[in-house]
Amino acid sequence: MYRSLLLALSLVLLAASATAGDADEIDCSKAMNQNDMNICADKDYQVSDTKLNAVYAKVMAALGDENYKTKLKAAERAWVAYRDTECTFETAENEGGSIHPLVYSGCLTKLTNARTKDLQAYLECFKDAEKCG
Repeated sequence: MYRSLLLALSLVLLAASATAGDADEIDCSKAMNQNDMNICADKDYQVSDTKLNAVYAKVMAALGDENYKTKLKAAERAWVAYRDTECTFETAENEGGSIHPLVYSGCLTKLTNARTKDLQAYLECFKDAEKCG
């Protein structure tokens, strides 16, 4: 009995590792199973987060004044807490389901892209004060 259970568990783990593959090997334009779609959604979020961090760094460099930098750091920390809490709420109905990582990553991506646009607008203001209204 124990041997059969161990063999069955080993086969399940072997099959799971064979289908999981490396995230870099997944063609996200052809993702057909939930695991691949979840991985691709996370990759999209990671790209968005990288862009956000790049724009944030540019805004910080453009600020110069330490007082403004301190305020932006505090705002960004508060925004990250908001984003994570909002996405937890927004995806609560999917919690525990296999689709949850997909919708959670989608929410993170959506909000991160919006924040990137906001930060980009700050940069535009620094270049041309008339754009700030």
